[in-house]
Amino acid sequence: MTRKQPPRQIDQLVINWHINEACNYRCDYCYAKWSDQKTTRDLVRNPEKTEALLTELWAYFAPSNYQNPLHERLNWSRVRLNFAGGEPLLHVPSLLHAIQTAHSLGFDVSLITNGSKLDHQNLAAMASHLDWLGLSIDAGDPQTNRAIGRVDRRDQFLDLSVLSDAISASRALSSSMKLKINTVVSKNNYTADLEPVLEQLRPEKWKVLRVLPMVTEAGIVSDEQFAHFVAAHEQFRKIMYVEDNSDMLQTYLMIDPKGRFFQNHPKARQSGYFYSDAIQEIGAARAFRNMVLSASGFADRYR
Repeated sequence: MTRKQPPRQIDQLVINWHINEACNYRCDYCYAKWSDQKTTRDLVRNPEKTEALLTELWAYFAPSNYQNPLHERLNWSRVRLNFAGGEPLLHVPSLLHAIQTAHSLGFDVSLITNGSKLDHQNLAAMASHLDWLGLSIDAGDPQTNRAIGRVDRRDQFLDLSVLSDAISASRALSSSMKLKINTVVSKNNYTADLEPVLEQLRPEKWKVLRVLPMVTEAGIVSDEQFAHFVAAHEQFRKIMYVEDNSDMLQTYLMIDPKGRFFQNHPKARQSGYFYSDAIQEIGAARAFRNMVLSASGFADRYR
């Protein structure tokens, strides 16, 4: 008789809410493409619906809710809600309201942004509510960023000096906010040198992800190319967390801009993502019922 394995202990459960699909950049590998996005406005634009969604999520995923079947495989003491996009800072008032609401409910809160819309004013408004500020940065030079698509319609690139100053000011306001950088390794940047970026911004964590071909085949790199990038930045191993494609499948808790759980797994590769019904229509418990999550994979990523 096989003994039932005890739940894995993790510090926090992390939920990623992609609040919008719109972005001012056009990265060729972008996975932020969801079905039925033109029929209704993004849920985050409606304050009442935002509050209702976040309240429902907190009730279902709260550490004290042992009716959640995930507790059979995982034990967690905190829940972090990560706001992502698209580019979430295209809708600053809606984002600020959502961040403040999540924080008041009890969530730890984080944000992932391309940094182009971050300034002293926005960071000052958010810093006291954020546990982690995440920046999506794939390169430091204009040529590589242009090849990837990290440039807006006015041909403007991320200004690292302005961003660095804003982050320094926000850290002075909130010493508890930590900085993370996400880098997607693709065919356009696997030979790039990120050392100048990392030395200037000095993040506590650097996540290096291999481009994941879920909704597009653009940017795919070979095993050797991905390994080359990682090896070239070995001096940052103390803060580097590497995610290959297999590490990303069925290991994320994700919600799309319309308030549906969605998932990336091999069966969805040809047609995009697999979706639940809207959480607000049927409740988080029913909506989450058909989602498949690798508890061990999740625990390993957030160790």
